[in-house]
Amino acid sequence: MRPFRFGVNLLDPTVDWTATSRRVEELGYDVLLVPDHLGFPAPFPALVAAAAATERVRLGTFVLNAAFYNATVLARDVAATDALTGGRFELGLGAGYVKTEFDAAGIPFGSGGTRLDHLATVTRRVQELLADPEHRPAPAQRPVPLLLGGQGNRMLRLAATTADIVGFTGLSSDAEGNLQVQPAAALDERVAFVRAAAGERFEQLELNLLVQVVDTSASPDQGPAALAEQYGTSIDPATLAEVPTFLFGPPEQLAEELTAARDRYGISYFTVLSPFMEQFAEVAKLLR
Repeated sequence: MRPFRFGVNLLDPTVDWTATSRRVEELGYDVLLVPDHLGFPAPFPALVAAAAATERVRLGTFVLNAAFYNATVLARDVAATDALTGGRFELGLGAGYVKTEFDAAGIPFGSGGTRLDHLATVTRRVQELLADPEHRPAPAQRPVPLLLGGQGNRMLRLAATTADIVGFTGLSSDAEGNLQVQPAAALDERVAFVRAAAGERFEQLELNLLVQVVDTSASPDQGPAALAEQYGTSIDPATLAEVPTFLFGPPEQLAEELTAARDRYGISYFTVLSPFMEQFAEVAKLLR
């Protein structure tokens, strides 16, 4: 059984970056992560700055929009960032999903299949370049850990066969953008799909889950009901209560739930969003 790892994805672009980076490390998180959205700090310089302010915590992208990058240029930036952070960097890549950002950048949005094609091409080329001992700049790690994730078959197959870390979102949205929570049985099936696609390499994979909400002050009954009321009938409170994507209850109970989730799904790496990092730190401390 893999040991737990915990990451926090920093979503507020207005924070004091140095102080926040140090706080992430003080709270005991294993990985400090940044998203890749227009209007947010550029991921690579933000992570280098975080490295300068910290000593231990690993640093990653969660996740880069592959459509924003040329593979050769991206490999240069990954290698340089890994070197400048002392080998603490972890690369998370995704296909991109915010159409308005594509429009603002002047990049065709394309179909989901087109974006996945580009992601697969970028992933393969970056891995090839970073594996080349003659590549300059040289990364500190070989290989630089790679996270890919999602919910669809094609995305998870790519992750299962090429990545070191497979990420699960635990939710999706319908054509109208309504939030759709994946029940526990669906997460079972997605993990089983990755297991089959990965074959013999499955045991080498680390499995990640993005936790959407943490509320240690809400009861396990009240929390899901309040969230379901906030988002409407597309979310069933009973479904919310049974999946580790949404965590409601005192830290001791949540620690038990995550231990059970690791036993059931094999997921040992949990990422929380920065608004919940103080509350979740109490849970993580119990699982050390």
